[in-house]
Amino acid sequence: MKLLGAKPELMYLVTVLLAMMEGPSSGAIGGFSAGMAQDFLLNQPKGITALTLTMVGYVVGMARQYIVTPSPLLPVLLVAGATFGGVLFYGFVAFLLGQLSGVGFLLRSALLASVYNAALTPILYPALRRVTEASRARKVFHW
Repeated sequence: MKLLGAKPELMYLVTVLLAMMEGPSSGAIGGFSAGMAQDFLLNQPKGITALTLTMVGYVVGMARQYIVTPSPLLPVLLVAGATFGGVLFYGFVAFLLGQLSGVGFLLRSALLASVYNAALTPILYPALRRVTEASRARKVFHW
């Protein structure tokens, strides 16, 4: 589904939420895996999305360690900001490689994708949080 010509960047959304909940190393690994999968499945130039999502996951994971507010708006703001920055970084690298030519289109796409992802965050955040908490190892006490 498109919103004013832009689509949600679900890989960015999942990467940011994973980095926010699990930290920089999990965010970087998840971002790299998601980016490589997207690059190969959508027949895009290989490595640009992986590089972008690895960087986004690591930066969000590192920043989250220093943010101590329990605000429920924090995931929405982090997803919006990281998506905007990530799409711009992707466009910059694609421009350097000769894959992209329109700066106005890039800014519009980054803004709309960040708004779209921010709107989807309250829906996907609780589900992803439950999945990550269920996948953690339980402490076992031996007598």
